[in-house]
Amino acid sequence: MLRDRLTEEMKGAMKARDDIRLSVIRLIRSSVKNREIESRHELADGEIIEVISTLVKQRRESIRMFGEAGRTDLVEKEEKELAVLLTFLPQQLTREEVESLVAKVVADCGAQGPKDMGKVMKAIMPHVAGRADGSIVSAVVKEKLA
Repeated sequence: MLRDRLTEEMKGAMKARDDIRLSVIRLIRSSVKNREIESRHELADGEIIEVISTLVKQRRESIRMFGEAGRTDLVEKEEKELAVLLTFLPQQLTREEVESLVAKVVADCGAQGPKDMGKVMKAIMPHVAGRADGSIVSAVVKEKLA
C-alpha cells in the first residue's frame, strides 16, 4: 500500500537526514490526512495518487511562476520537491503513449471534432489518471480533434 510506503520512506528520510525528502513526505501525509477528514473515510491508493498529482500540479505551476519572476533559488527548491513527489506516482506516460491512447479513445467514442472534446476527455482520464499531466492530455486531444 502507498500509505505504508510513505511511512517507510519517511523513516528512511529521517535516518538519512534528507530534509527535502522528509518535508515533502510530511506534506503528502498531511494532505492525505486533510482529504480524509474532508471525505470522512480512509483514502485508497488511487485517491492518494490523486492527492499527490494535485501536489505535482502545484509544484509545476510554482516552477513556471518563479521562473517568470527570475527566482532561480525558488525554482530549484520546487524542482527538488517535484522530483520527490514523482517517485510516489506511477511511471509517467510519454507524449507518444498519450497520443496512442487518445487515438484509441477517439476511435472508440466516435468523436468527430472539437465539440466532442468533453466526451473524449471524460473517457480518457480514468486511463491516464496519475500517469500523465492533464494539460498534456488536453493538448493532445485538441490536436487529434482539430
